Amino acid sequence: MRTRILLALFVLAAGMVQAQTPTLKVGYADVDYIFSQMPDAKKIETELQSTQTQLKNQLDVKVKEFQDKLAKYQQGGATMLEAVRANEERELQQMQANIEKLQIDSQATYQKKSQQLMEPVYAKVGKAIEDVAKENGFHFILNQQVGGLDVILYGDEKLDVSDLVLKKLGVTPVPAPGK
Repeated sequence: MRTRILLALFVLAAGMVQAQTPTLKVGYADVDYIFSQMPDAKKIETELQSTQTQLKNQLDVKVKEFQDKLAKYQQGGATMLEAVRANEERELQQMQANIEKLQIDSQATYQKKSQQLMEPVYAKVGKAIEDVAKENGFHFILNQQVGGLDVILYGDEKLDVSDLVLKKLGVTPVPAPGK
């Protein structure tokens, strides 16, 4: 009898604990999909492409100058005075070092420009995700992918809030292939 009473109390206590434990509502969003649907995406892509083209053109000019000077050196190097040849070689080495530095600086400039353009968009999307989560009672919203790797290996499509986020941003979702 005592065992039955303890068992009943245990079941009652477990039921009360379970009743007090809130059910977690988890959703996910595909941030790449959201971004691709936003009008800002095309503008940012165009601006980054323009920056990349400008940087490439600057680099191409320096590379062409180097190649021309190298070709001239190779043609006349054997007949040059030793002091002139040494000077030409130093100039070529310096030009090559400047090209390498320009490549590194160009990459840094491009990354900085990309970050500058993307930061406000990511903040806007983050705010919209937060608003959608609060409005729809979600406790967690996960990103579907991070760095090209799936974070969500399976997710019920009903829990994908990507289109709700787009609507919150004032964008009418256009189904992407595979969505």
